Amino acid sequence: MTSPHTTRPYQSYVYAYPHKTAYERLSGRPGGRPALRDLWAGESKDALSLYLHIPFCEVRCGFCNLFTRIGAPDELTTRYLDALDRQATAVRDALGDGEPVRFAAAAFGGGTPTFLTAGELERLCDIAEKRMGAGLRSVPLSVETSPSTATADRLAVLADRGTTRISIGVQSFVEAEARAAVRPQRRADVETALGLIRDTRIPVLNIDLIYGIDGQTERSWRTSLDAALRWRPEELYLYPLYVRPLTGLGRLGAAEEASVDAAWDEQRLRLYRAGRDHLLAHGYEQVSMRMFRRADAPRTDGSDDYACQTDGMIGLGCGARSYTSRLHYSFDYAVEMREVRAIIDGYTATEDFSHAEVGRFTDGDEARRRHLLQSVLQAEGLRVSEYRERFGTDPDEDFPEELARFEARGWLDRDGVAAGLLRLSPEGLAHSDALGPDLFSPAVRAAMAAYELK
Repeated sequence: MTSPHTTRPYQSYVYAYPHKTAYERLSGRPGGRPALRDLWAGESKDALSLYLHIPFCEVRCGFCNLFTRIGAPDELTTRYLDALDRQATAVRDALGDGEPVRFAAAAFGGGTPTFLTAGELERLCDIAEKRMGAGLRSVPLSVETSPSTATADRLAVLADRGTTRISIGVQSFVEAEARAAVRPQRRADVETALGLIRDTRIPVLNIDLIYGIDGQTERSWRTSLDAALRWRPEELYLYPLYVRPLTGLGRLGAAEEASVDAAWDEQRLRLYRAGRDHLLAHGYEQVSMRMFRRADAPRTDGSDDYACQTDGMIGLGCGARSYTSRLHYSFDYAVEMREVRAIIDGYTATEDFSHAEVGRFTDGDEARRRHLLQSVLQAEGLRVSEYRERFGTDPDEDFPEELARFEARGWLDRDGVAAGLLRLSPEGLAHSDALGPDLFSPAVRAAMAAYELK
């Protein structure tokens, strides 16, 4: 992993902490695999988040290192949903009935959840509602889709079952750029999918775009931004391109070269700033480095980057994470296709889902780091009073070296201090992918460095 004190702007997208590559097999710990019933005993269950993971895609994009596989032969989706049903039953049993269990938000991700047929999506919703007790029509429900799978019948199911937000990965409206990212698609198909989504009247449309693609210029980047803006999406996510080992682009030999390419860093920073300024000028507010929300858009809780701050996440599916206040846990993680297939096959054959398999315990220091990291990476910043109420200390006491380093680099907005906020400056937000990894603990950093890629 990159040195914690380097100022290279693009080190790692921090969407969860600790990362799965820091997890360990829990069977090797004293007492063996912890029972879910024990893990959730005493946990607050009145505002849980529910995430269902579908690890299938029609194609795998060249930049993708998510836990997913191409296709689902031999009725694999049926077997996967069967296993998901078994897991949901076991998890709901583990939550118990001693106190109310309520879900405050739900999401279907992947992979591509809309890889499933309309009938299978109905079954997925039934698992969430009938097995877990999540009222999908009464809580925010976010679903990910793709241009090729956003069909009218699938979208009709999602709208009928209460979806409040749909996120489509477009990445680029320029076909040559899509090909360069190993994501073959026709712009006409993208536009058709967006039209179908708007026809459903799902309240929030999010469009994902990527900058830093080979051959991309400020002009072509503006082309994609303007094409997206014509649909007036309530949200836009702007992602920097990463080339990671074992991905399609990584296998083309670009990963090592990209890791030391200062010119590429500068290109991505330039395109980020151009995209940010363009969206701000068109009535969008910046929520984080990646997320922009239309100023007049309806607010649907559960759609922000900032989520699960105080834990309480139930993840179902072989790529999903679950969070309690003491343990983050999941199943095994891989990127290479053969390994991913083996893990999915193992999941579908599992009968007993009553124990946690792999994970990482989060002590007091890790909980502090996670709270600081996930708060400060949001444009609104961290409320020091909330941090003090939760931990009994101030961030400046717990992380003096890190915060002094960020301030020296101009990454902190000290104007927020009077309002009781620890907030990033515009330049700090631009360097979120360096600032985030700088907050990783030495133990997590060592575990990630020791992880054997597979």
